[in-house]
Amino acid sequence: MLVLSRRVGESLVIGGGITVTVVEVRGETIRLGIDAPRDVRVNRAEVVAAVEAENAAAAGADDVAADALRALAAGVRRPQDPSGDARGGDARHDGAGQEPSA
Repeated sequence: MLVLSRRVGESLVIGGGITVTVVEVRGETIRLGIDAPRDVRVNRAEVVAAVEAENAAAAGADDVAADALRALAAGVRRPQDPSGDARGGDARHDGAGQEPSA
């Protein structure tokens, strides 16, 4: 890790496209200004860590939810067609693709 000393108003440049400027120092708090291209994401480390933890917890919950959905789906039957055909086909056909004879 590179450690630099900067005073208020001083900057450093990262990779030619990102400029970090010390805006204010108040006690133990330092305010930084970051000028970066729009396609570069700038996030606080604690926010990134919290999002990653939430994503990991959600991924674990997905397995439980998927199992619950499978159990529900296994217990659900298709409603019967008004013709009594459990296949849910068109009642005008005899199932072999032929129109019923009158």
